[in-house]
Amino acid sequence: MRAALWFVGLFALAVALALFAGNNQGMVSLFWPPYRVDISLNMALLALLALFVLCYASLRGIAVLGQLPAQTRRWRQQQKERQLYAALISSLAHQQAGRFVRAGKSAQELLAHSASLHHSNAAVPLDSSLRSIAHLLAADSAHALQDPGARDRHYAQLLEDTSQQPSPLAQEVREGAQMRAARWALDDRNPQESLHRLAQLPHGAARRTLALRIKLKAARLARDNATALETARLLAKHGGFTPDSASSLIASLVGEEIRACHDTQQLEKLWRSLPATEQQHPDIALPAVRRWIALAGDAAQARQWLLPIWEAYIQGQLPHYQAQRLFLALQHSLEDLDGAWLKRIEQAQHQYPKEALLQYLGGMACVQRQLWGKAEQLLRQSLPRLNDNALQASCWRALAVLAEQRGDPAAAATAWRKAALAQD
Repeated sequence: MRAALWFVGLFALAVALALFAGNNQGMVSLFWPPYRVDISLNMALLALLALFVLCYASLRGIAVLGQLPAQTRRWRQQQKERQLYAALISSLAHQQAGRFVRAGKSAQELLAHSASLHHSNAAVPLDSSLRSIAHLLAADSAHALQDPGARDRHYAQLLEDTSQQPSPLAQEVREGAQMRAARWALDDRNPQESLHRLAQLPHGAARRTLALRIKLKAARLARDNATALETARLLAKHGGFTPDSASSLIASLVGEEIRACHDTQQLEKLWRSLPATEQQHPDIALPAVRRWIALAGDAAQARQWLLPIWEAYIQGQLPHYQAQRLFLALQHSLEDLDGAWLKRIEQAQHQYPKEALLQYLGGMACVQRQLWGKAEQLLRQSLPRLNDNALQASCWRALAVLAEQRGDPAAAATAWRKAALAQD
């Protein structure tokens, strides 16, 4: 449609020019004494148009000649910029391929091209950020080549360059370099320096997943369990680990904190500081109860900590190995057993009448309540089906005590011997 309109317009212009030129009887007379020149108006107009075109072309030619030096400088600058970007790509490619010597040389070439452009007063977009990235690549290559002197020089120059550039991109490069420096310190087995460099990051950058991962490794290497635990919780919150990995890591770190407790007050304070989800984790609650009992803590308090684990067992949500650990922990916390827990045990036995672990726990509870006959019956029923050596040894010891209570030294000696064999 547009082409058709152009054709119509051209035809109209041609018709108008033909009418004007064909019927134009005008004349132009030029007087130059003693001469006179007569030309048609059409010829005069064509001459003026040709003169205008000639003048315009001459001026354009002169302007182009005047621009040749500037174009030459621009072309040279473009060539240097291309070399600069080629050096950047080369350095990145060599570094990813593990060719750290070549990566360092390419980074040095980038810096040389940047300095040349800077001396020629060339305005290169993002030149300062490119120099900072070159210093980072050179420092990273020097670290891989175990040259800490060159690494630290490039890192210091990077910090100096980025401090003079308030742009957001320069700030991002600086934060990335600080994280890399923290990794370098971690590789050098210097966790304190790594944590110090991470502490220099802005608050938002310090909570990024990469920074948190570095902080977690540094804290664990420095044996700073409190910092490592806080960092692991943040990583779990931000999805830095899979749920299972996060749960296992947090349980391991809390376990180290539990083992570091030296009295019941310290352990109770630690327990109260834990979130409810961690208190209900079997790999946290069971070690805490064992440590609590070892520190001569209150048995009722231990049973209170074990209540969520017990409920998970009744609902069938506890693996077998954790169930065995649960019953071992309950065995050591049966002192002054209250009626509520007796009711829970009896209800569980009615719900699972053939469960050996429940029969064992019921027998141990009867021993604590001095119900000797029922205790021996339940313990003997559970004994053949107990798969854990520690539970078998504990069961035989209880039977030995019961035999001594009823005055049967031979049965007691047999039970003690079998307890020793099961313990081995």
